[in-house]
Amino acid sequence: MERQKSSCKRTTKLFEKWRLVAAFLILYDLVVAAGSFFLALWIRFDCQYTAIPVHYFQSWLSFAPIYAIAVVLVFWKSHLYQSIWKFASFVELERISVATVILAVFHMVFITALFCRMPITYYIIGFFFQYLFTVLVRFTYRFILLERGKRRKAEQNALASRVMLIGAGTAGQMLLRDLHRAKDSTNRVLCIIDDDENKWGRFIDGVPIVGGREQILLNVEKYKIEKIFLVIPSATPEQRRDILDICKETGCELKNLPSSYCMVPDSITASSVVDVDVEDLLGRAAVKVDMEEICNFIADKVILVTGGGGSIGSELCRQIAEHHPKKLIVFDIYENNAHAIGLELRDKFPALDLEVLIGSVRDSRRIGQVFAKYKPDVVYHAAAHKHVPLMEDSPCESIKNNAIGTYKTAYAAMTNGCKRFVLISTDKAVNPTNIMGASKRLCEMIVQSFDRKIRDGRAGDLCPLRLHSEEADYAMPAISLTEKPATEFVAVRFGNVLGSNGSVIPRFKEQIAKGGPVTVTHPDIIRYFMTIPEAASLVLQAGTYAAGGEIFVLDMGSPVKIDTLARNLILLSGLRPDVDIKISYTGLRPGEKLYEEKLMSEEGLRTTPNRLIHIGSPIPFDTDEFLEQLGLLMIAAYDGEEDMIRSLVSQAVPTYRPAGKHGSEEKGAAYEQQLASANS
Repeated sequence: MERQKSSCKRTTKLFEKWRLVAAFLILYDLVVAAGSFFLALWIRFDCQYTAIPVHYFQSWLSFAPIYAIAVVLVFWKSHLYQSIWKFASFVELERISVATVILAVFHMVFITALFCRMPITYYIIGFFFQYLFTVLVRFTYRFILLERGKRRKAEQNALASRVMLIGAGTAGQMLLRDLHRAKDSTNRVLCIIDDDENKWGRFIDGVPIVGGREQILLNVEKYKIEKIFLVIPSATPEQRRDILDICKETGCELKNLPSSYCMVPDSITASSVVDVDVEDLLGRAAVKVDMEEICNFIADKVILVTGGGGSIGSELCRQIAEHHPKKLIVFDIYENNAHAIGLELRDKFPALDLEVLIGSVRDSRRIGQVFAKYKPDVVYHAAAHKHVPLMEDSPCESIKNNAIGTYKTAYAAMTNGCKRFVLISTDKAVNPTNIMGASKRLCEMIVQSFDRKIRDGRAGDLCPLRLHSEEADYAMPAISLTEKPATEFVAVRFGNVLGSNGSVIPRFKEQIAKGGPVTVTHPDIIRYFMTIPEAASLVLQAGTYAAGGEIFVLDMGSPVKIDTLARNLILLSGLRPDVDIKISYTGLRPGEKLYEEKLMSEEGLRTTPNRLIHIGSPIPFDTDEFLEQLGLLMIAAYDGEEDMIRSLVSQAVPTYRPAGKHGSEEKGAAYEQQLASANS
């Protein structure tokens, strides 16, 4: 009720204001209608009032009231008393012109017919003054507002950030015009860069196109640029990287228009530009997968993702949900992550049959219940402890969760008719120097053991791992296998993923936001990187290629120096490494290597239809001996025998070479080659 009263009051005030303006304009037009033609007579007769002939003066005086009424009527019909002159434009000017022409004809015809013929200059000068005064009063308000706006804009420009635009195409023009139209814009575009020579020396909305990318550094200094907006959504990743490599040397804050705007340039606004991600500096072409192949594999199947709330697990869930599974089961021990991905999937895919379950892969009874109830067709096993330093301090937990958890999940998959089991592994499993990497190598050996036993018709050898009675909750119930299991076991191995939980990039960003220092373990440490969506899509595609027993290796591209990564992040923030933000080297952490390998030297590579997915030839090992060692590892892990764990892992994984207290700093030929690639 109060809102209605307030609205009524505002409407009444506006109506009263409009009536006052209309009344003023009517009185003004009456004066102008009479005064313009008197002024014309006065000028016609040498600006001497006494020189005006009486019959001319009497004709003007008698016709003035008639003409004044005609002026008000014609102007009213032309909506010249209803327009909002704050926004006066060409439309209003056109209406005044048409109305004046009509009145000119009326004036000439009727004053001549009713009174007498007036001098020609009377008509010409009179109509000129009437038009001039009519336009002047109506557009003066508009001009005053424009001048105020210019002054306000000038004040804003003095405080606004000085911006360089890279890209003079459609996207650049749309963004520039939106920045110019924005009332409270804090950015002022001073120059534009474009590689098209035909555009050099020309202007867009008054902003000069000063040259190509080789002119970036020069014009940043010339115009004292503070921000650079890269607005070329159609640019390839390599082109984007090359331009950004130049831009990051300027010390300016960098913004980027995502490539998704290439198809919808009309929707580009100032809010469309976002911070440049470090992924843009990698310059790799987007990973392409056969979506139809993945869809055919996943459609109408029950899919289980363990660790479904984690970085890779949650992205797997997102991409699986897009391919119409019969049911998707998210299984995770951490309820907050599981709840978050569950809400997201239900919002984006309301028709998805989704189950979000809490539980641990270490709890054999729980994992067995899930498999028995839902009978998943495909399992993506992403649940794992992944942090190297933490696992070095808690080796028993690493073995229990990664190795034993994988065995229990694989056993439940085999005994419940699961068709395919896909293990998410890591490049740290290759020649591991830490417990985390060794535990993931154990996981690979577990799935290979399951595959070999099934192929040899000896699946019965894969008995549940039993503990002593006080650990009965973790004991797996024995299940008799009456027929050969149909489960295919494979592993997919890749390196670090950009932006994953606990990865270096979020950590570096936090340190930069706090003002530093940014901590890097070693100036020469290198890693392979891939984005989370890329890794997840390749995992799904690798799953479609599986025949059983393979270790799929994803091509991670060229390695990246972590030190370079940290410096690039600082530069992208508009700051200077070692000047604004200090970089501190802390030394390799326990179990950490300078570089990660994607394959062991003994393994060979076979190709797949996707050039970014390779198959490593399995290294032979005695599965019976390995399974015995795994049983001993399980007992030692649950008994908390940390020293024994390392010894048993060394026996089970011959390639495991524990690093010293300060980590592994070996520089073999492979590392030297990767370091050279990273430096280039």
